[in-house]
Amino acid sequence: MTQKVAVLGTGKIGEALLSGMIRAGWAPGELLVTTRRADRAAALRERYGVACVTNAEAAKTADTLILAVKPQDMAALLDELAPHVPADRLVISAAAGVPTAFFEERLAEGTPVVRVMPNTPVLVDEGMSVISAGSHATEEHLRRTEEIFNPVGKTLRVPEKHQDAATALSGSGPAYFYYLVEAMTDAGILLGLPRSQAHDLIVQSAIGAAVMLRDSGEHPVKLREAVTSPAGTTISAIRELESHGVRAALLSALEAARDRSRELAEGKS
Repeated sequence: MTQKVAVLGTGKIGEALLSGMIRAGWAPGELLVTTRRADRAAALRERYGVACVTNAEAAKTADTLILAVKPQDMAALLDELAPHVPADRLVISAAAGVPTAFFEERLAEGTPVVRVMPNTPVLVDEGMSVISAGSHATEEHLRRTEEIFNPVGKTLRVPEKHQDAATALSGSGPAYFYYLVEAMTDAGILLGLPRSQAHDLIVQSAIGAAVMLRDSGEHPVKLREAVTSPAGTTISAIRELESHGVRAALLSALEAARDRSRELAEGKS
């Protein structure tokens, strides 16, 4: 690795990227971090051996800037960075709902911007990061972005117009599964199981099902049918799910998440 990368706003997601890059072979001397709190900076220095600098110093020094602050803090950060970011810096945004045009309007003309929507499983190296190029980003900029995010999961390139849909499916996606596990755990308790046993049964079933979906190459319908015997327990449960409109509710829920992502991109609180 010959490029110097700075993570600005090193919270949970920023630290996950930092640790992933180090595991992938980046030297601590090639990495910079910024954070608001002195105790947080000290902890990052001790844990990873990286330099903690100001936002301005990071902008002047690093070849790639990863902006991992909250969406509502992005405008103030860009105001601080703009005088120090030359047009050849790659700027990667990990802020939900903020379009690349927002950055391009506030930075030097021609600055390459790549928008990334990671999800929280990057914390365990099983994330899904959706990548979109801004108007000045090239194939090389996308490749450099993938080098940073691949160590913490998978990456997928999409046109930026699909970022709101990706946010609904992937960015918010883990919460839907946690919600389902919560409901199934309650069902297990209702059926007479201790909470801990119900939880273990459901979590391992979820892990196994996910691995089969990933590795088998089979359509989910085929995998479901393999579990669904005629007049058996599974088809009885699926009939209840269908009669309660679970499929339609999921469609409506994801449409609502997409629409909210669009509202956030338009600056609506």
